[in-house]
Amino acid sequence: MVPTHCDQLKNFSMLNSFFKVIILAVYLLGIASHIVAFPDQAGPIVQTMSLALLLIHALECLLAYRYIKLYPGPLLVSLVLSLLFGLLHWMPLARKAREAALAPTQP
Repeated sequence: MVPTHCDQLKNFSMLNSFFKVIILAVYLLGIASHIVAFPDQAGPIVQTMSLALLLIHALECLLAYRYIKLYPGPLLVSLVLSLLFGLLHWMPLARKAREAALAPTQP
């Protein structure tokens, strides 16, 4: 059976949520490494990963601003979500914008 567009969107949404949880876990581990000693110097590695994610996502905020501002809520919330999750936040917005631009307009 061929998956429908709705099934593909559902799978994408589930995968997107899974990756958001992974990113949040990296951030939480980075914060926890300041409080608890991690084994084998894992703390500085997790801190570096968290900082690298934030820097990459900050760059993405600059590059994908045109999609970030399409978020239906406040712009500040969209910027914070983009800073935390990067393309996991703004890519669905870009996809919706592309689909809306390609959709035929009805008179």
